[in-house]
Order: sequence, then structure tokens, then C-alpha cells
Amino acid sequence: MRPLAEVQSEFAAALRDRQLPIPRGCVAPDGSPDEKRFAVYRNNVASSLIDCVAESYPAIRRLLGEECFRETARVYAAQDLPRSPVMLEYGGGFPAFLEQFEPLAGLPYLADVARIERAWLEAYHAPEAAPLDPAALAGVPADRAVDMCLTLHPSVRIVRSPFPALSIWHMNIADVEVQPIDLEAGGEDALVARPEAEVQARALPAGGALFLTALMDGETLTQAAERALRSCPEFNLTDHLTGILETGVVIAGRLKRRRSRGH
Repeated sequence: MRPLAEVQSEFAAALRDRQLPIPRGCVAPDGSPDEKRFAVYRNNVASSLIDCVAESYPAIRRLLGEECFRETARVYAAQDLPRSPVMLEYGGGFPAFLEQFEPLAGLPYLADVARIERAWLEAYHAPEAAPLDPAALAGVPADRAVDMCLTLHPSVRIVRSPFPALSIWHMNIADVEVQPIDLEAGGEDALVARPEAEVQARALPAGGALFLTALMDGETLTQAAERALRSCPEFNLTDHLTGILETGVVIAGRLKRRRSRGH
């Protein structure tokens, strides 16, 4: 008897590659290879994976049109079979696939639009957490405020793009007539989060993405602001801090202990 892992590997490879023969053991009642039934199974699996990708990326589907999207998703699904029984996780590699998919090279913004869609889906299913009441920071001494480390909501996702990807995404999820968007208008950084009941996707001001990313890396307000300022001299810490507190994406804050002299 062959090892189970070998049998499973052969079966999965045949599902993915139509040029391969059907797996050994897939036989009709008369003992002959049952190619017709396996073909039906193979097509059903492929169709299910394509449908899964379509549900996760509605804006990309609208941008490409039904026929082009399904063919693109078919190629993707053939290269990236599910690695988890939780189908919610499937399709995470689709944005990177679009970035390298030669037939769509003329649409370089697609991958970043897809990243926003993926961020939206992940934010929607992220754990709940209560936003921090800004009043909770009132007791922090003024000279120690810069040593604060802020914890962001678990749904927070940052998507940076050299294209107006957020505007393109907004245009293609709303029930409105699609209008032209100037690809030369510059890039957009998007904040995707679900601090309350609904997922929000909004544009970040200059330096905002770097600032939030630094906070997510555990840096203090001072360190995060310095990272943003190195790239965006116009970055304003007060404005950005006020903005993220108002949007409810901060859930906790703590003072980072300062090292004593000699240590």
C-alpha cells in the first residue's frame, strides 16, 4: 500500500494540472480509469475556488469583467490550492499573483486594489476590541507623552500604493457609474479598519502610513513621528494623533520605561 501522503500529493497534482493522468484508484465499476467522473470533480473544484476568489475581490471582478476575471482566477487557482480547510483564508496570494500576471501587465494598479480588498476582508473578520477613550490619556504627564506606545485595533491594515488605488476601489464597489480616474494624480495610502460595526477604508495624509506602521512595530510616539518625518517633512504629530484617536483605531496606551543612567 502506498503512503497516504503520496496518494494525496498525486490526487492534488491531478486536480491542478489537466495534463496529468487521473490518479490511480479512480476507477469505474468495470475497473477502468474513470476519466469522466474525475473531470467533473476537477471542474467542480476549480469552479468553487474561482467563486471563492470572486466573492473576496468584487472590485477586481468589476474592473476586469466577468469573463476575464474568471479566466484570471482560474489560472490563479491552478497555481495556489487551499492550504487550510478555512476557505476564508483562501485567496490571500491573489494580489501578488496579479502583480506578476503578464496578461494584465497593462493594469499595474490592480494588485494594490486587490490588497485593499484583502485588507477589507481581514478587517471584517478581525477580533473585536473597544476603542480607547481619549480622556484616558489626560493623566499622562506632558513630558512623558512622547514615550507613549499605542496599541492599534486588531483590524487595522495599511495599504500603500503609488497609484490612486483607494479611489479606484471606492469607485468600483459603489453602485455608481464608473468615472475615469487620473493614474498620474499620485499614490494613495489607505487605512482599513473596523473599530466599530462597519469596516472603514480611508485615505491617510502624508506620513500617516509610516507613523501607524511604526506604532504597530511597537515604537513610541516620538520614534514613530521621527520615522514619518524622515520621509514627510510636513508630518504633524498632533494632527495625526488626534485623527487616529477620533477614528477609534487606538485601543490601549502605555508608557515605555526609560532606561536609568548607567544602564
